[in-house]
Amino acid sequence: QVQLVESGGGLVQPGGSLRLSCAASGTIFSRNTWGWYRQAPGKQRELVAAITSGGSTNYADSVKGRFTISRDSGKRTVYLQMNSLKAEDTAVYYCNLKDEFGTFRRDSWGQGTQVTVSS
Repeated sequence: QVQLVESGGGLVQPGGSLRLSCAASGTIFSRNTWGWYRQAPGKQRELVAAITSGGSTNYADSVKGRFTISRDSGKRTVYLQMNSLKAEDTAVYYCNLKDEFGTFRRDSWGQGTQVTVSS
């Protein structure tokens, strides 16, 4: 069982920055993909950014050039650096880890952290 704990959310003014962190406890299989998702009120949860165990990244078009996902494998932590924040980035942000070992696959979620962009 993997447990994910997010931190770093909060209230920030438009144009500001925040860095989210997600720390994992428990065994993580070497074949994995970390992701950050978000869900705004009345909207579906959407993928914001992801990074694979091979280091490949992908981003939602709405955050390209503003957000950066990274990981520290030694600390079993993934980060989301968010710059030039906009009101439309307001949402609950969730950390996700998909890992697999042979035919066994897991899909783990954190509890979410609120990000509010407002003046």
